[in-house]
Amino acid sequence: MDAFLTSLFALLIAEIGDRPQILCAALAIRYGRVAPIIWGLGFATLLNCLLSAFGGSAVNQWISEEPLRLFYALSLLFAGIGMLAWRRPVDLLDKWTLGPFWTSFLGLFILQFGDKGQFILAATAARTDAWQFAAAGGWIGVMLACVPALIFQEKLAELLPMKLMRYIGGGVFLVIGTGMALSAWGIV
Repeated sequence: MDAFLTSLFALLIAEIGDRPQILCAALAIRYGRVAPIIWGLGFATLLNCLLSAFGGSAVNQWISEEPLRLFYALSLLFAGIGMLAWRRPVDLLDKWTLGPFWTSFLGLFILQFGDKGQFILAATAARTDAWQFAAAGGWIGVMLACVPALIFQEKLAELLPMKLMRYIGGGVFLVIGTGMALSAWGIV
């Protein structure tokens, strides 16, 4: 249950104001239909979460506890830095003519692949024997962050201060990651 909740909250925080959320809103506006984009998001996120968690579980077999804590700390530190740093604009996939499901599935899969959420999820799964719970929690966390963007679209940015939320989330990741890194190195 720890892996489920940790990945759920970590990925929910990591995706607030992030590029997948922005792309979801843009695709919903472009196509005017939410259902196929939710399906595309759901399958793309599920595939990414399964790959990340399974990869993390493989690392669990090779590395002892202290390096795993450092791996998790570094994933949080890099996520925090990424949330605070300048980000390039999101490609809205205007030239893609695959339809709403395939555009959202492929676009979001590519966008999420190698993103901070994947590293956080892999690090979470590496610390547990229940990688399936980490994958499920991560999937729900991303869906909880992105589905409101599909429903509210540009109104979401008016309702919530996305930039401030991203900065707060980045700060939280930096503080927790720093504490875990210092603990893994035996400094604290």
